[in-house]
Amino acid sequence: MSQPRKRRVFPFTAIVGQEEMKLALLLNVIDPRIGGVMIMGDRGTGKSTTIRALADLLPEIDVVAGDPYNSSPEDPDLQSTEVRQRADLGENLPVEQRQVPMVDLPLGATEDRLCGTIDIEKALSEGVRAFEPGLLAKANRGLLYVDEVNLLDDHLVDVLLDSAASGWNTVEREGISVRHPARFVLIGSGNPEEGELRPQLLDRFGMSVEVRTVRDPELRVQVVDQRTSFDADPDSFNNAIQAGQDALQELVVEAQQRLPQVAIDDDLRIRISAVCGELDVDGLRGDIVTNRAARALAAFEGRTEVGDDDVARVVACCLRHRLRKDPLEQIDSGDRVVKVFCKVFERPLPTGEADRRAFELALVG
Repeated sequence: MSQPRKRRVFPFTAIVGQEEMKLALLLNVIDPRIGGVMIMGDRGTGKSTTIRALADLLPEIDVVAGDPYNSSPEDPDLQSTEVRQRADLGENLPVEQRQVPMVDLPLGATEDRLCGTIDIEKALSEGVRAFEPGLLAKANRGLLYVDEVNLLDDHLVDVLLDSAASGWNTVEREGISVRHPARFVLIGSGNPEEGELRPQLLDRFGMSVEVRTVRDPELRVQVVDQRTSFDADPDSFNNAIQAGQDALQELVVEAQQRLPQVAIDDDLRIRISAVCGELDVDGLRGDIVTNRAARALAAFEGRTEVGDDDVARVVACCLRHRLRKDPLEQIDSGDRVVKVFCKVFERPLPTGEADRRAFELALVG
């Protein structure tokens, strides 16, 4: 049994609404190759709370004791150079359990703080690689969260996205090079009113979700009551819903194990690509991410075969941010994806607010 969690974090299963955001985050935990999530929406809609709750939900991981990169004891692809060398020499690696790391990247962070620094003077005088790990090292095998990512310097966003895609971070200074694993789920959030991310950077995020302020009075009261109860007595609040937390954690772990067995047939893959082609999506990232997200959803729900409904529930999140913006077009990008999906998959197009709402509810399950 793992030790009781030390962080007092609002629990994931107690978050009211925002189903699309919660589903996208869970799918990225099940398959980190999806490529992260970009969350755009109003202030005060629970973005940061949900992401911290996700990290707290996940089971503890085995790491090599004392290693700053959270290196895996078994997987060479998740080991630092030093740990791999020790393993190759047959050393018995001490193992400890750690909570899944959740790293916040502050807006004022420098590239050295993000990537790490090399002490050139020490390296030259003592002949050792004096490397001070950065936030990318700390985030390995965990979550890296960038609030207001649309305000972050573009070159830092480039570094983040490159590391998230390759799974490695390389620092080079004065002919000295250090490379370490940096596999993490990249999560960005922002408010569209404060500026948008460049399209070529936005395209690098696997999924994009839009969160809106809850308007229903009863739901708003429920959110306020939940938060008030948690703030008054976090331990009692967490204990009351711990069974639900444990059940969801088990579902996620089982889905991670089931994912390699999940299949998607050729006809479905062709229709996914037909949707991407019809929407004039540049490149093939949209096709790849939609396939991965649909497989992760099937695994999450205990199935080994992807169906049309799996694609329906993830396609808008996977493609809406990859569409070319037409300033003369009034239709929302999510609606454009739904319209083309319904055409390719021969489904009736939702008409009117009631039908559209029913379709959205069906998508999030």
